[in-house]
Formats: sequence, structure tokens, C-alpha cells
Amino acid sequence: MADVVTETASACVNELGHAVGMPQLCGDWFLNQIFWLLVTLAVIYLVLTKVALPRIGAVLAERSGTISNDLAAAEDLNRQAAEAETAYNQALAEARAEAQRISGETRAAIKADLDAAIAKADEEIAAKTAESEAQIAEIQANAATSVAQVARDIAADIVTAVGGTPDQAAIDAAVDTRVKGN
Repeated sequence: MADVVTETASACVNELGHAVGMPQLCGDWFLNQIFWLLVTLAVIYLVLTKVALPRIGAVLAERSGTISNDLAAAEDLNRQAAEAETAYNQALAEARAEAQRISGETRAAIKADLDAAIAKADEEIAAKTAESEAQIAEIQANAATSVAQVARDIAADIVTAVGGTPDQAAIDAAVDTRVKGN
């Protein structure tokens, strides 16, 4: 049989080949760990500088450009909104002035129509009043004549009723004197 050589490769490994304690803290392996640390850092540095950071920079530049464009567009829209508000306020003021003018014209036209209608109504009322006064005067004249005639007739009847003969001339003179107010 062959001789089994049991050599220990390091103080960090036992006879069975298992690590003693924490292998990261084993002083025999520090140089190896430092070498692979430097290789890993170099690879990470290269990946970051050649791949990741340029992409991140491009995204940041694109975002910055988008933000700048959006801010410019927002300022432009804000300016347009201010212009639109000014135009709206001006149009509103003009519309109010036009409404006041139309309202004034309408009031004047209505007042003129109303004045004409009132004048016409006053003329009609005056004409009706004059006509009515003429009719009243005629009725009063007819009434006075009728009253005088009735008074003559009644006086003649009274004289006849008391047994006398009526003297028409005396009755007419008495009635005329009484009607005139004497």
C-alpha cells in the first residue's frame, strides 16, 4: 500500500480539508483575496464606466432636456393663457358696453313709442271729452226745453183743474221767467 502523505496545505485547513474558523480571516489567504478583490473592482469599474454610467448619463441628459422643453412649453402656455384672459376680459367689457348701448336705445325707443301712445290716447280722451261735453250740453239744453214744456203743460192743466181757462201767453211768460232764474 501506498503511504498516505498528510501534508497540511495551510494553517487555515485541518487534516480533513475543512476550513478552520473563518477563511476570510486566515492570514495565508490574504494575498489571494486581495488579488481577486482588485480584479473584481477593476471589472466593476470597467463595466460602470463603459456601460452603466454612459446609459445613466444619457437618461439624465434626456430627462433634463425633457424638463427644459416642458418648462418652456408651460411658460408658453401660461403666456397664451394670460393673453386669452386679457382678450376675454376685453371682449366681456365690450359686450357689456354694447348691452348697455342696446338697452339705452331700446329704452329710448320704448319711451318714444309710449309717449306717442300717451299723446294719441290724450287726444282721443280730449276728443271723447269734448264730444261728451257737447252731448251733455245738448242734453242739458233739451232737458231745459223739456222742463219748460212740461212746466207749461202742467201749469195749463193746473189752471184747467181749478176751473179757469189757461192763458197760454201768461203761462209761457211765467215759465220763461222761472226757467231763467228770475
